[in-house]
Amino acid sequence: MKIALINENSQAGKNKIIYETLKKVVQPKGHEVFNYGMYSADDEAQLTYVQNGILAAILLNSGAADYIITGCGTGEGAMLACNSFPGVICGHVQDPTDAYLFAQVNDGNAIAMPFAKGFGWGAELNLEDIFTRLFQGESGKGYPKERVVPEQRNKKILDEVKKVTYKDMATILKDIDQDLLKGAIGGEKFKEYFFANCKCEEMKEIIKNILGK
Repeated sequence: MKIALINENSQAGKNKIIYETLKKVVQPKGHEVFNYGMYSADDEAQLTYVQNGILAAILLNSGAADYIITGCGTGEGAMLACNSFPGVICGHVQDPTDAYLFAQVNDGNAIAMPFAKGFGWGAELNLEDIFTRLFQGESGKGYPKERVVPEQRNKKILDEVKKVTYKDMATILKDIDQDLLKGAIGGEKFKEYFFANCKCEEMKEIIKNILGK
């Protein structure tokens, strides 16, 4: 699994600790981590939580990433931004129980965390526990056992509803504010990571054209 980490400007200073903790948990499971930044508050490319959502949607819909770890001060804005796009099911995760239940009940592909809340002494321990629970075995297995069938049925229903209620990603990339979009894909490592991992030729060409303008 390719896991992408995205931090917006207000919490960019925490990128390193989040990245290192995430790698510690998931690399032994055979997953890869791609750090899309922001790497520090002084980065030239400044991401807002809205742009976190844009970038997350590009990565997931193109196949350049299989899972997104993101957030903001409260986690709410990043979650709302991510869920504004097709192909993204983002949960708000604050503790290990949230992480486990979101993975098992909702079977999503992104989480948004409140990096300004409770991020003090021992913050890396909470992160480690969250990531451990989030990637504990196969997701979508349901919880508790007696609720597995209706939970899995509801997830399939949600997937079908999202197909109807959202435009396709290629259309969104053409219609969205282009300056906002360019800012979302302007990070230091974006070109390197995206083009090496993108599986959708249509989106690859769209992004090439946008970057070339």
